Amino acid sequence: MSDRRVVKSNGRVADLSLKGQVEAERFAAPVLHRVVAEVTPILTAGSDEGRRDRELAFGQGFEVLEARDGFAFGYAARDGFVGYVRAEDLSDRMAAPTHRVVAPSYWFSTPSLKDPGAAVPVPVGALVAVAGVSHDNCDWAEVRVPDDEVQGDFAVYMPMPHLAPLDVAGSDLVAEAERYLGVPYLWGGNSGFGIDCSGLVQAACLACGIACPGDSDQQAAGLGEALDEGAELQRGDLIFWRGHVALVVGDGRILHANAHHMAVAYEDMAGAITRIAAKDGAVTGRRRIAP
Repeated sequence: MSDRRVVKSNGRVADLSLKGQVEAERFAAPVLHRVVAEVTPILTAGSDEGRRDRELAFGQGFEVLEARDGFAFGYAARDGFVGYVRAEDLSDRMAAPTHRVVAPSYWFSTPSLKDPGAAVPVPVGALVAVAGVSHDNCDWAEVRVPDDEVQGDFAVYMPMPHLAPLDVAGSDLVAEAERYLGVPYLWGGNSGFGIDCSGLVQAACLACGIACPGDSDQQAAGLGEALDEGAELQRGDLIFWRGHVALVVGDGRILHANAHHMAVAYEDMAGAITRIAAKDGAVTGRRRIAP
């Protein structure tokens, strides 16, 4: 049976690259859009009945194949994850991002520490295009946000210390995952507002310039290299259970987004293995991602 998460077709429209491989009423070239909401879900269906599969944060890309009845069908630019996104949460006019958000942040309407307006929250993992920098106690990044209602855009301002340039990749998977410490556990979540186990691993990998699929079963099947059961684990290795994944920190600890703590948290590795085995079964695999 085909995997709806990876097959870029819904029967009505399919990605042009699949012509001759799948049946569809028409084939289309994808059009890159970016998320203009703080966070938006990738849904299983193009209706209010669709459930959240994964998420996209502000500025992240979605390749649109079709827009219909208020929903866009396509796939995430970061990993090809297929689904539906609310059309109102997307724009095809956002500038290519230059920075990623690496700390819980917000934007103001002015580059001022004492801006009296409302602060709009921006999650860790969001992507922004920095158009300029102002200074008031700290550097403030000017970010242009498209306004499709007036076919224009407007400027907002974010603290520059909360951003990191996209052209400088991280070098430590665990350090990147630690940016999400304390973030609430959210099934299918992919941002600093809420994240799940595979979302945390993917966020860490992408920050380090490593391609990574979205769900833990996909990661267990092909991310990095499999380790023998008796192999000595090192920092950044992955431990898999049925439906779950954690990062090895070292010093006998793991870091994972989990429903036991309902957050991204450290946990004693041996204790976690025992706890999870009692409820969901034994470890199913271990993998190492080459630097």
